[in-house]
Amino acid sequence: MQPNIFLDMTNSNTNNTVVGSKIKGIRESKNLTIEEIAERSGLTTDQIVSIENDQNLPSLGPLIKIARALGVRLGTFMDDNDALGPVVTRAKDREAESSISFSNGATDARKHMEYHPLAQQKAGRHMEPFVIDINPEDTPEFQLSAHEGEEFIYVMQGEVEIVYGKDTYTLKEGDSIFYDSIVKHHVHGAPGKSAKILAVVYIPF
Repeated sequence: MQPNIFLDMTNSNTNNTVVGSKIKGIRESKNLTIEEIAERSGLTTDQIVSIENDQNLPSLGPLIKIARALGVRLGTFMDDNDALGPVVTRAKDREAESSISFSNGATDARKHMEYHPLAQQKAGRHMEPFVIDINPEDTPEFQLSAHEGEEFIYVMQGEVEIVYGKDTYTLKEGDSIFYDSIVKHHVHGAPGKSAKILAVVYIPF
């Protein structure tokens, strides 16, 4: 995972996120130092400090590495509640609740993907489902990343490109793809195209 891939998390009610404080709280509860988490995750200490201070948060790959270094699920950083039964997310609630905005790793850190989590209230989950809005870019720039697990993507609107290892796949409305995320990959809109996708990320624990 490249260290300069960042995201910002925005909420309809606040400008800050609690993800960093959750990570810090879990780390301190386990009596782990920043240096230990950096060593376990392969990230730098500066990155860990930045994350815990809710400044720049890395994309899913580094968050997954931090979760594994702490011995918790990725969802622990995003959970709102601890619902044990089924969780229903209404369309109107999805648009109103918090979202996660990713840059594509470019030096100007343009936001190119906005994630809408679909199961923040579900306790003990190993899948992370999202509806993702992808903004158009004429000349997409990106850096491939990898993490343990699997990903499924279904294109709801528009057109996307998935770079997977040495191959590139173009998907249009109604197309889908399922892949092992341990292979370096990147998802982005086709040049100049916007898109909306359903994505499910499975992370073994």
